Amino acid sequence: MTEHESIRRAVLDYLSARGEWLSLSEILVAQGSDLAPRTLRRWLKAWVEQGVLVSRGGQRNRQYRVISDGAREVGGSSSAVALPVPAEPLSERARAALRRLDVPIFQRPASTYRDEWVEAYVPNQSFYLSESQRETLSSSGSRFAGVMPAGTFARRIYNRLLVDLSYNSSRLEGNTYSLAETERLLLEGVAADDKLDAEQAMILNHRDAIQFLVEGINRLEISVSNIQSLHYLLADGLVAPGMAGELRDEGVRIGGSRYLPLERRHQLLPRLERLVEKARAIRDPYEQSFFLLVHLAYLQPFVDVNKRTARLAANLPLVRHNLVPLSFHDVEPGDYHAAILVAYEFNDVSPLAELYVWTYLCSCRDYDVAAEAVGFDPLRVKYRKLRRQIIAEIVAELLTGPDMEARIQARCLTVPEQDREHFLRHLHEDLRVLAPHRIAGMGLSQRQLDAWLARSRDHQP
Repeated sequence: MTEHESIRRAVLDYLSARGEWLSLSEILVAQGSDLAPRTLRRWLKAWVEQGVLVSRGGQRNRQYRVISDGAREVGGSSSAVALPVPAEPLSERARAALRRLDVPIFQRPASTYRDEWVEAYVPNQSFYLSESQRETLSSSGSRFAGVMPAGTFARRIYNRLLVDLSYNSSRLEGNTYSLAETERLLLEGVAADDKLDAEQAMILNHRDAIQFLVEGINRLEISVSNIQSLHYLLADGLVAPGMAGELRDEGVRIGGSRYLPLERRHQLLPRLERLVEKARAIRDPYEQSFFLLVHLAYLQPFVDVNKRTARLAANLPLVRHNLVPLSFHDVEPGDYHAAILVAYEFNDVSPLAELYVWTYLCSCRDYDVAAEAVGFDPLRVKYRKLRRQIIAEIVAELLTGPDMEARIQARCLTVPEQDREHFLRHLHEDLRVLAPHRIAGMGLSQRQLDAWLARSRDHQP
């Protein structure tokens, strides 16, 4: 662990141990002179956004408090250890590979789809990700692999995944929605006033595709039809009628590139089937994910929205194996598109592989901070619907103090006596840590939650 990561962990441990409202200056005094105020302010803001901290007060008197005991045990019952994120996403070697694109486009050789590149890849013998990269990913990304049902981890962090992947995947396509605006659109249904309708549609389409992926993971295989379904959900309303989910039968061009994809459906379908066949045979879920990311984009089977489809498809193996999903955190669009073009024109995936590993470590870090320590709790699952109904009633009716407790006691009479203590403990904990990303599916708005939180603070002893 780097010194930077050690200090970051120490701050979070300190906040968890204190468990009370603390100002930025109080935290700085406790941590000593090694921590810059600007750095701490950035960390605190990120932890609030991720649901680890709650804040109160104005800009000058803002205070912070931990809202999840899981912050002290980052990663829960997973056997993985989140590794430090390198400062730079690309090595000098990868940067040198990207500099091949500095040659003016008219001086670069034209290229088209190369069957021999795909055929040269032998599943479980050929690897785009090096052994070291696969070990790094495996060391950081496992969450309940082989223990819990497929999709357990993705469902637990669903709202965070929904916002992060929708935002980052759309951002890579030039969408100008901010992270906060994306969250408001997805969780509250509030669109930004100054944005294009197409940008809103792009984000909402991501929501539908992610929901399809996570909720259907137990039946979803890597198949042509499922890739078409992902494309349909991502492209609906953004491409010509009848083209969403359908293989194209016309040419497409790649901006800024000499790569010319194949043009006809009768050429694309057998190659997509071959690509799927190879992907299904890959045993390592990270290699499988990366293979899909590379080759779905390379084939360009659809009239548009190919890279978005590849990014969602790349998450299928990760979600299935309870690995941390890939949200493309912090990736610069210029780096991503250059790495893709190098793969297209030179069949060199090394820069994209480095970006994949780097952004995956970012995802592991951020999701571990956001997620609670997760262990399968059959009683919590059994009474989830009732617990969420009670929370929705309490928030909607602005119940606090004795009124809230009276409602809880009345509603929990339907819970068998032997389960009641457990139920009440979890209900009170859920109320204590209630935050915007925890109200999805309850029929509550951000405004209702804010009003209830304000009243709750007024009734604190």
